Amino acid sequence: MSGLKKFLMQGNVVELAVAVVIAGVFGEVVKAFVTIIMDLIGKAGGTPNFSGYEPGGVHVGAFLTALVAFIIVAAIVYFGVVKPYEAFKARFVKPEEENATELSVLTEIRDALRAGR
Repeated sequence: MSGLKKFLMQGNVVELAVAVVIAGVFGEVVKAFVTIIMDLIGKAGGTPNFSGYEPGGVHVGAFLTALVAFIIVAAIVYFGVVKPYEAFKARFVKPEEENATELSVLTEIRDALRAGR
């Protein structure tokens, strides 16, 4: 029983659980926003539901609807999550200094000796 408690209290498991919950809620927000975008597309150029579109008897409508929704979701995730995260990281997170390894120190010494000749 103590092993299970230790496993559940590990940081990675708790962080993963929080990420799954947040992702589910964020998914609903994105889905609602996609509906808004699809409605706006419908107002501009007809119905945004391409499910009934069958050129030559081939059912491509559902694929087109899913493709448009995917592109909208990808744009929302990129501009709403990825770009702000990158901006935040560039502004507030300082890059870690590279730890000097024995090889890098010896390379610096060699280069300094060569430059001194």
